Amino acid sequence: MIKETGLMDQLDRQLLQALQLDGRTPFSRIATVLGVSDQTVARRFRRLRTEAGLRVLGVADESRLGRSNWIVRLQCTPDTAEGLAGALARRPDTSYVALISGGSEVTCAMKPRSRADRDELLLNRLRRTPRLAGFSAHCLLHRFYGGRLGRLAKTGALTPEQQAALRPAPVTGTGTATVDDLDEALLGALFRDGRATLAELQAATGQSEDVLRHRLDRLRTNGVLYFAVQYAPEHLGHDVDAMLWLTVTPSALSTVGHALAAHPEVEFAAASTGPANIVASVSCRDTEHLYRYLSDDLGALSGIQSAETTLTLRRIKQLALGIA
Repeated sequence: MIKETGLMDQLDRQLLQALQLDGRTPFSRIATVLGVSDQTVARRFRRLRTEAGLRVLGVADESRLGRSNWIVRLQCTPDTAEGLAGALARRPDTSYVALISGGSEVTCAMKPRSRADRDELLLNRLRRTPRLAGFSAHCLLHRFYGGRLGRLAKTGALTPEQQAALRPAPVTGTGTATVDDLDEALLGALFRDGRATLAELQAATGQSEDVLRHRLDRLRTNGVLYFAVQYAPEHLGHDVDAMLWLTVTPSALSTVGHALAAHPEVEFAAASTGPANIVASVSCRDTEHLYRYLSDDLGALSGIQSAETTLTLRRIKQLALGIA
């Protein structure tokens, strides 16, 4: 259960990691693997949903659909930052919006569905925003960690044997996938509730359960659909979040990126366009932990020419832990 300190116990962590592996795993299967009753798993899930903001989200992997992901940094006056962040959070094409150090910067991860949508935001709407001192847009070129690989995979709550028992069938699709209107409707319903029953999905799409079951299997095996777990990170003892903007020698991009992916603190890491050619999101227990991470773990990596660290004051929108 969630203790008075707000921290989750081992069973809570196991449940979260099980859901990260497969968000639609039946509670009965999770219970068997963890050696507890179905009722215990269901009770823990309800408590985590109420007290830690737990949500299971069905997420479309935009890269499998040939779409690009962007991170935008916006500098503005402190009195307009919250309003701007709120407006960005209401957009359906944003997955993460946060107020950054000092309250005069907003960081936004966006997933435009088309080039026209991208240009509408970057070239038109943002440039007309009042009191915007400046902004920079960074296209994500290659993801080292994040997406279907969540931070919960690094908790070690489940043994390798338990992970194998809960892991879904591997993705077999290659190349760019396509989706039709029914797929889009199904993805939308799963985004609202990744654990929605087939009956609930039928009500949302008007399709039979057999059709939906087939569509679900296809979207998962071709890599378009995965499930992410959203929760309040402080319940795992993570009180300090930060963004790292690293300028890395091009020949060291792959080495540094894969090293970051292995660090327990890293929720997300990707190569990007711009002077800082690797962007990463880290979560630490406190500022001392962040300092040790920067000086020891990050400092040990060769090829990093400069590093900018920005603290996350508040996450306004967070579809899942990490950025994209």
